[in-house]
Amino acid sequence: MESSDDERDGVSGNYVTRELNHNFSYNGTKFVDEVLNGQNERCLENFRMDKQVFYKLCDILQGKGLLRHTNRIKIEEQLAIFMFIIGHNLRTRAVQELFRYSGETISRHFNNVLNSIVAISLDFFQPPGYDIPSGISEDPRFCPYFKDCVGAVDCIHIPVMVGVDEQGPFRNKNGLLSQNVLAACSFDLKFFYVLAGWEGSASNLRVLNSALTRRNSLQVPEGKYYIVDHKYANIPGFIAPYTGVCYHTKEFPSGYHPQDAKELFNHRHSLLRNATNRIFGALKERFPILMSAPPYPLQTQVKLVVAACALHNYIRREKPDDWIFKMYENDNTILQMEESLAPVEVEQPMMHGEKALDIAIATDQLERTAEVRDSIAADMWDDYICDISTM
Repeated sequence: MESSDDERDGVSGNYVTRELNHNFSYNGTKFVDEVLNGQNERCLENFRMDKQVFYKLCDILQGKGLLRHTNRIKIEEQLAIFMFIIGHNLRTRAVQELFRYSGETISRHFNNVLNSIVAISLDFFQPPGYDIPSGISEDPRFCPYFKDCVGAVDCIHIPVMVGVDEQGPFRNKNGLLSQNVLAACSFDLKFFYVLAGWEGSASNLRVLNSALTRRNSLQVPEGKYYIVDHKYANIPGFIAPYTGVCYHTKEFPSGYHPQDAKELFNHRHSLLRNATNRIFGALKERFPILMSAPPYPLQTQVKLVVAACALHNYIRREKPDDWIFKMYENDNTILQMEESLAPVEVEQPMMHGEKALDIAIATDQLERTAEVRDSIAADMWDDYICDISTM
């Protein structure tokens, strides 16, 4: 049964998005009803998803017994509180003024919804299949060369807030406090796998080692691979660019023609791997709470990343053409990010003294992976030269 706090605080409010409403008969329940009964754009703006997608999520959470209506606050309002916070990066005090509930009530429902979404997050993450992704099969720059590529893996640093005694391990190479989050994503802006909670000082390769060796590990389909950038090694299941060769798109000026197979490979590899920048951009655009360190316990901050990625996938599944996805679907959308974000597991953050689990890879396996890359580059270069000669 809902605490008396809900009953005491279920009174009038005076704040609505972008403007103040001084009618004190206005409260959070009326605000949510107005949004859900109004134009769809209001729901997109306030709760970061289409109305029907919002209602369906409420039904899922209720059907699985994770959320229930209370005396004062229906499931729709509970989810609205959560989405409003993570979708506008608001602190509890600001949400109190809008919904007219106490900080304790806001916090309780925020955490209830967060834990509920994390509990079903695996339902929103599907592993890659064996079909050639459309982002490759429909683009002659990538097909047939990358026909066995299922997606891209990268890491992104998400700001965190931790106590003074814990700050050392979480301080990244730029001196900022962050968690290093690894993600495997598709070329159509979906997450396959996410591992959150590593300290900002952990290297990307170390986090990948963890993802590959833990109980709920990152899986690579037999005979397939992900593409990764130069911060990772060229190992079985992960094809990296050539070192010592131009790589990022900005290193290839407009009109520049690659001089050899390695440059051409790196250029197209970079274009394909830009999917990680686009998916991280869409994630942060929808959930700006990931742009700054929220004042929550560290484990809650880790769960927020997992929940945001799960919701991203859910919305992508239910409404693939919503306005945020449209902003980042274009292959030419290149975001400047210092470092990049990968089914989902919330882990206890690793402590500074712990060692990463090493992956034992035989020499012949490394040689075979190098041969795969060389073969792709050679085929790509031969076709490139042939196309130029016929122009």
